Amino acid sequence: MTYEKSCGAIVYRKSHGNIEILLIKHINSGHWSFPKGHVEGEETEVETAAREIKEETSIDVIIDPTFRETVCYFPKRDTQKTVVYFIARARNYNFEPQEEEIAEARWVDIGYASNILTYENDKNIVNKAKAAIKDF
Repeated sequence: MTYEKSCGAIVYRKSHGNIEILLIKHINSGHWSFPKGHVEGEETEVETAAREIKEETSIDVIIDPTFRETVCYFPKRDTQKTVVYFIARARNYNFEPQEEEIAEARWVDIGYASNILTYENDKNIVNKAKAAIKDF
């Protein structure tokens, strides 16, 4: 069995009194999710999440490490992947999707995100993040 670990975040901004989150569409699979990527070397989970968000979207973030949700799944036979998600406040709002990995990126109202997200696990994380974002 091969084990993989990635970290990412539900990146948000407050716009006209609403909370919007950044969703990305992956080129290879076509699914909508959150920015994330593999842990490299001795990086912490928070360092990985911040680096991957910057690489995939050009957005700098402030991560709240007190919100930590994990998802485990099997992307292929004999491979178990664990993804750790945080919430992160965007420091800049203009994104530039990483051409090799991201087909599209968009800011969406947090209440509408479940209509776009592909996986049920991601929809559940957004629901948990709603309350935490109001406090961050």
